Amino acid sequence: MRNIKIDKVSKAFRGDTILEDVSLTIPGGKFFALLGPSGSGKTTLLRLIAGLETADSGKIFLGDTDITTMPINERRINTVFQNYALFPHMNVYDNVAYALAIRHVPKDIIEQKVIKVLKVVHLERFIYKAIDQLSGGQQQRVALARAIINEPDVLLLDEPLAALDLKLRERMLVELIELQDQLKTTFVYVTHDQFEALTVADYMAIMNKDGCIEQVGTPKEIYEFPTSVFVASFVGTTNIISGTLHSDEHEQTIEIADLGKMPVAVPVDKAWAVDGAKVAISLRPEKIEICKQEQVGFSNMLRGTVQAIVYHGRSTQYNVRVSDSLVLQVFEQNEEHFPQEVIDYDDHVYLYWQKENVVLLNQ
Repeated sequence: MRNIKIDKVSKAFRGDTILEDVSLTIPGGKFFALLGPSGSGKTTLLRLIAGLETADSGKIFLGDTDITTMPINERRINTVFQNYALFPHMNVYDNVAYALAIRHVPKDIIEQKVIKVLKVVHLERFIYKAIDQLSGGQQQRVALARAIINEPDVLLLDEPLAALDLKLRERMLVELIELQDQLKTTFVYVTHDQFEALTVADYMAIMNKDGCIEQVGTPKEIYEFPTSVFVASFVGTTNIISGTLHSDEHEQTIEIADLGKMPVAVPVDKAWAVDGAKVAISLRPEKIEICKQEQVGFSNMLRGTVQAIVYHGRSTQYNVRVSDSLVLQVFEQNEEHFPQEVIDYDDHVYLYWQKENVVLLNQ
């Protein structure tokens, strides 16, 4: 299983820079997600890896092999597109067998391989079905089967679930995870949907609107420890609060307009976090405790008024105004059918959190 190494790759279309000096290593045999907003260049990067586009500068390696200008048919890389690109005039068997048939693989070998790969994607009962008789999820699995039958080193997936409804998309995400684990093939998954990326990825890269990579890491690292305001805001929901850092021998605090000073934990690796620095904090809504009674044992406390309540089933979102200029989002897990405390609109509440749950960001 070979790594994919992207070394200072740039690409422009009609004078507009899409990617500029992008460097990234995608570990072999892992499920890797490229996550970013529309127009961030993630699909362009995928097409460069596939050989569907040519880089203006830089190199792309598969293991030790330079594939930057290698023809598509010589790369051990296959792609599953958003629209699946199935042949409507062929049945399931012929669609999956096509790549082997054009290479003149013996028919008995083709049949063995097609049956085997259709079992992997749970479509063996549909082997001779017409494509237009399949559901969206079944068509997606046909596209996957066609892509993996050649046993590629890398499978590229360009927003393959975008056309599916929510329930089917959630089920297919689990199937993709199981498929990658079974095949041990390197999967590179492009999406703008943070839920999909956090669900499937072993590792992920976050791309910003300028075509630059902001952060690479595991889903947990990126969600819990974002390195920029962009990543914190784009991956999940968070409260971003700006202020001035104050540091002395006893503690570090951030001074926030209209709210005063609040303790924060400053990691030793953030050398820029010096006294007087303009900083921001990321505070995830689920890290905040909300209640109508005073509590003890927390680093930070704010008083506020509930302005909005959104019921999500598994959790409830509260929007709480804590000053004229700041409203905080709070998520509370719905654990009880009959909670002891009911919070309603216009209630005066207390918000609590520990300083260790605040992520300090360079402003």
